[in-house]
Amino acid sequence: MTEPKNGAQLSMTQRAWQLLKFTLFSISAGLIQIGSFTLLNELTGLSYWPSYLIALVLSVVWNFTFNRRYTFKSAANIPKAMTLVFLYYAVFTPVSTWWVDALTVIGWNEYIVVGGTMIVNFLTEFLFQSLVVFRKTMNTNSLARRAAKDEETLTAAPEE
Repeated sequence: MTEPKNGAQLSMTQRAWQLLKFTLFSISAGLIQIGSFTLLNELTGLSYWPSYLIALVLSVVWNFTFNRRYTFKSAANIPKAMTLVFLYYAVFTPVSTWWVDALTVIGWNEYIVVGGTMIVNFLTEFLFQSLVVFRKTMNTNSLARRAAKDEETLTAAPEE
C-alpha cells in the first residue's frame, strides 16, 4: 500500500481503481500516439524519428496530465513531477530500443517484442508514478479534497 502525503493508506479497492484508471488513460495515450504518428508520418513528409518522437511526447504529456489529475489526484509541483517522468523515459526509451533491436535481430517476432515492451512500459510506468512521482502527493488535489468532504458529509449525516 502507498502512503499519500496525509499518511492515509490506500485500500486494495482504491489501488485497483487507480490501476483501472491508469489502464484506460494509457490506452487512450496509445491511441493518441498511433494517431499522431500516422498523421505526421503520412501527411507531413517527416521521417520516422521526428514523427515517432513527436507522437511519443504527445502521448506522454496526455497520459501524465490525466493520470496526475484523475488517477493519482495529485496537486504535485507539475514541473518537478514532469521532470521525474522525463527521467523515467530518458532511461526506458534507450533501454527498450536496445532490447527491441537485440531481440528482433535474433529472430523474435517484431509484434511480440513490441507488445511485450508495451506491457513492460505500462507496468513500470505505473509503479514509477505511484511509488516515486506521486507517492507523497496522492489525493491532494481539489478532486480528492472534494471527495473527502463528500465522504465526511455522508458519514456525519444522522440516520433516520
